[in-house]
Amino acid sequence: MTTLSRYRRLSLGFLLAACGTPPASETTVFARWEERAPVPEARTEVSVASDGTLIYVIGGFRAEPGSVPSAPRAMFAYDPATDAWTSRGQIPEGVNHAGFAAVGGRLYIVGGFRENTFGPTGAVRIYDPAADSWSDGAPMLTPRGALAVAVVEGKIHAIGGNTADGAGLPPHEHGAPQGDNSVATHEVYDPATNVWTRLAPMPTPRNHTGAAVIGGKIHVVAGRVSGNMELTTHEIYDPVSGVWTAGPPVPTGRSGIAVVGHGGKVYVFGGETVRTGLSKTFDEAERFDPAAGRWERLPAMPTARHGLGAAAFGDAIYVLSGGPEPGFAFGIANERLGDVAP
Repeated sequence: MTTLSRYRRLSLGFLLAACGTPPASETTVFARWEERAPVPEARTEVSVASDGTLIYVIGGFRAEPGSVPSAPRAMFAYDPATDAWTSRGQIPEGVNHAGFAAVGGRLYIVGGFRENTFGPTGAVRIYDPAADSWSDGAPMLTPRGALAVAVVEGKIHAIGGNTADGAGLPPHEHGAPQGDNSVATHEVYDPATNVWTRLAPMPTPRNHTGAAVIGGKIHVVAGRVSGNMELTTHEIYDPVSGVWTAGPPVPTGRSGIAVVGHGGKVYVFGGETVRTGLSKTFDEAERFDPAAGRWERLPAMPTARHGLGAAAFGDAIYVLSGGPEPGFAFGIANERLGDVAP
């Protein structure tokens, strides 16, 4: 294990330029990145979730000889207590850009793109770690990939993403159609009843976004649409009222990010962009404090990447896999963010 010299000051007074007002006060705290045992297989566009016992990595793309990457089915589990990886068999179907969530001791793969294509699926695959078995859940009402998922009171919310035909969907249910089939679709799955229900769509259709739940509310941040891979959009859904509101924009616009809730804050890691004059992956790590209503900068990730995943475990966050270059690049990074001040 290598401890990285990645201490940087975190200004709690850091506010978005868009807010136009200086911070009322400033506090300096510290956080630390550490390398952990690398992911067993180099991938990008993975999905990551934790059941509170282990952290699981599934799906994505893997490099193969030639120009076409494959869709690996091997599932790996990481034990933070021992810093060790184990193989957990195979997922039922290769998938990339999928949602992945843990509810009630089971893991749910939600949607994504099939195999090594960009054809969206609505499939729901359920893994029971205790029985080491898979079963199928009711499929999403609207098949899509590059979506965000979040769990509120035992229900899985599937938000945004790319469909096969966004223009053919009713705007009042899926948002205004986008040229890249990005949608604002918002559907919720109840594992107890195996039923999907459509809810109010996001104000902004987008894909390659991420979501986290803080205080019972869902924060959906960043993402992309055709022609803009650097959205700073931050929208918040209240399941009690069923209403979306706008939050302070993300400081660094990017897509292909990892998003996780931890300690009452929303954390955003990595990402990519490709546009005229700029093609890069991001090492930025930022967090939103809903109580203070402001964004804060964290120490930069040791490894810039996109198509990565993240999971909170104990008092730390583990940021896994992802491509170090835009597009089809593949990585094995496993980096732990700890010692994060409140």
